[in-house]
Amino acid sequence: MTATRRPENCHDMTAVRHGIDAVDQELVTLLVQRAGFIDRALELKKGNGWPARIPDRVEEVVENVRAEAARQGLDPNLVDCLWRQLIEWSIDREEQGLSQE
Repeated sequence: MTATRRPENCHDMTAVRHGIDAVDQELVTLLVQRAGFIDRALELKKGNGWPARIPDRVEEVVENVRAEAARQGLDPNLVDCLWRQLIEWSIDREEQGLSQE
């Protein structure tokens, strides 16, 4: 985050809202990139005969983001909730792709 977009540099609500909007755009870009990895995982899982849902991997991902959230001072319960929803969306996407064989 650049200095001009740091929360402490926002002196009115317009600046805060612009900062939030900019971060939201970055988050969407990152989610698009993550979806690309999900699509690639689908291709590899098809080739390997793997299922969309691999429970140990789900828990590993959640543990990783919880730890990173705690390290950065964000509520781990928030990221747990968000990532579980994101993971379910990803698994649904993979399952749809696997069923189209």
